Amino acid sequence: MASKYLEKKLGCEDDKSIQQLQAILDTLELIGILEKERGKYRRVIEDNLVQAKLRCSSKGFCFAIQDEEDEEDIYVREAHLSNAWNGDRVLVKIIKQGTRRRSPEGEVKLILERSNPSLLAQVKKDNDNYYAIPLDDRLLFELSLAEEGNNLEKAIDHLVHASIVRYPIGEHPPVGKVTRILGSDAEAAADTDIVCCKHDLPQNFTENELKLVDQLSKKIETKELEKRSDWRDVTSFTFIEDVVRDCPPFIETAFTLEETEDNHLQLGVHIIDVAHHIQSGSPLDKIAKKRGTTFYLGEKVLPMLPESIIKNYSLKPNKDSLTISVIMNFDRSGQLLEFSIKPTIINIDHQLTYQKTQELLADPSKVNSKQKGFVEKLQNLFFTVSPLIKAQRLQRGGFELQLEPKLPYQDEGRIGTIVASSKTPIRSLLTELLILTNKVVATHINALGVPGIYCIQPEPDWEELEDLLKLVQNLGIEFNLQDDEEIIPRDYHNLTQLLNKSSHVNVLNYLLHGTLKSSRYSSYPGAHFGLAYNDSYSHCISPGKRYIDLLIQRILKLVFSEGRDRRTKQTKIGVDLYSSKCHGNITWNVLPPTIQEELEEDFRFLVTHLNDQEKIAESAEKDLEGLKKAEKMKEQTGKVFQGLITGVQSYGFFVEIEHLLVEGLVHVSSLKDDWYEYRSRHGCLVGRKNHIAYRLGDEVEVEVKSVDYYRQQIDLVTVGGGSAANNNDWDED
Repeated sequence: MASKYLEKKLGCEDDKSIQQLQAILDTLELIGILEKERGKYRRVIEDNLVQAKLRCSSKGFCFAIQDEEDEEDIYVREAHLSNAWNGDRVLVKIIKQGTRRRSPEGEVKLILERSNPSLLAQVKKDNDNYYAIPLDDRLLFELSLAEEGNNLEKAIDHLVHASIVRYPIGEHPPVGKVTRILGSDAEAAADTDIVCCKHDLPQNFTENELKLVDQLSKKIETKELEKRSDWRDVTSFTFIEDVVRDCPPFIETAFTLEETEDNHLQLGVHIIDVAHHIQSGSPLDKIAKKRGTTFYLGEKVLPMLPESIIKNYSLKPNKDSLTISVIMNFDRSGQLLEFSIKPTIINIDHQLTYQKTQELLADPSKVNSKQKGFVEKLQNLFFTVSPLIKAQRLQRGGFELQLEPKLPYQDEGRIGTIVASSKTPIRSLLTELLILTNKVVATHINALGVPGIYCIQPEPDWEELEDLLKLVQNLGIEFNLQDDEEIIPRDYHNLTQLLNKSSHVNVLNYLLHGTLKSSRYSSYPGAHFGLAYNDSYSHCISPGKRYIDLLIQRILKLVFSEGRDRRTKQTKIGVDLYSSKCHGNITWNVLPPTIQEELEEDFRFLVTHLNDQEKIAESAEKDLEGLKKAEKMKEQTGKVFQGLITGVQSYGFFVEIEHLLVEGLVHVSSLKDDWYEYRSRHGCLVGRKNHIAYRLGDEVEVEVKSVDYYRQQIDLVTVGGGSAANNNDWDED
């Protein structure tokens, strides 16, 4: 492609950015990544050159993790890193092929994307020079600090957030500047500040970004109303979580439930039409695309869109709202008969918390005459429709975990499966409906043959599940997989039924969730293990919280506005592109070729970015949870707890303190009463003289010895417990 085309695609609108792009193109041509012919550039494809992400250890060795599933990791020596850092996306040239026992070896040819624009560090002074030592011991360098008006004397020996001014070039070290002093050490800093700085999360919107919101129209034009189905006279209701956060909730879905003339139930899920307000390619769209998702850090929320958009367009009672509606017709047995997807306008009649909904359903006698009809709709929704949909999911092998949801997503969110919360059962019943809505929309996009982005979740690795099954067996729970060669959702369904009868139900569900792989986005439909779907599934119900949902909404709107409902103009009767009735009857391209090709190209690039943002969000949220647990356990130093051994290694065993769901390590060096030998086959440590064994599933009493707050490492020592070794424990591995 020509440089002019690249300028347009990359948004190079001024002379400086155009000059920078040309310098990059010249460099890539010089090092053999690109070649130029007749003024156009193309990528030089080499068989032994792969795209990957670096994962380094504190000892200096790194592996390049390939983007392709099931491809081998590539070992990269420190001398072959070419100034790349942990987490960077790179092009790696394979210089030595792998063998049965050794990974292939490679060298970094090019750094495609830096993953550390800033870092957490401790400031040190050497003579008159200031340095920042990264807290992440996988970053093997010192950052030379530029004063730039900062008084760095105040920062010496303090924890700081430092941004990178210049990455290393040849022998020249990286240069950075201190943007914020967080505290005297990690424990003195706020946990949310540590997480935001560590993962370089966007904490605020700029003044210019906030001004963009003022340019959006709040009025609904008459011509827009003419394009939409009017549902304002139909009773509609929304649900909000009971948790208070520092950002107002973005209410994105409303519900209607009506009986049809043929005695069927018609469920309407109405999703706020964010795509109408945020135009593709607009400055606000670029902001949302860059963030990719909303980050939830306890009570702190880092929204994908400015808070004023949430206030202006969130679904509220007695206010006209533009929506994209998914209308589903069910028979009385809960079978989905047909559905349609259309642009609508609604006006909310009721807004309820989960707790208030449960109270209304628990005692209908307290409901006044005006509310009676509405409560009957709630009863139909939660006592008829949702349980029947849940029964179908369980029948196909679906499962649910006994956990407490922490994020406000109304579908499975980043958990990857349905959570059956004992505190808010209404929430999990609502989740059934919204997951089905996601499924319906993905099915429709796939059936129309238009480009889409799908949410898939691979099956768990056997190694991840094997240790848990050993633990389960040691706890006296008999369980066998249905197939020795493949793990299927039905296995997890059967396992959860057994685990829920155990006295260790909370910790076992927590550990089982840890065996699930993270879901990811793909431009091709695929299976979703946690939801027991074998084909297309996506996300569409949260277009204000996740960019993927906004993209799906735009695809639907393109079908509404540009879709061809017949093969040729001469064909008299077309199909209904809004309805599932058209499935199987389309033998032509619904979207014009130029739009189809542009979407396919854009989605290929976007999938990687959106997956990366989801991983960052997941890591940040787990980090905050880990810091809070470490802080709590720091206060408990010296106290004794009852725990369950959940992992055994040659260097010690891991203990889960059940009521806190906190894991700590009992290092083998702390077992002073005997010399302990590791028996991997039986998953235990055995004392030579005292014949005491510490094995998976044993209950032990442990004392909290020490806590490393930043690394979230909890060291424990045993006070009592373990079990008597038997003859099998002495078998040689």
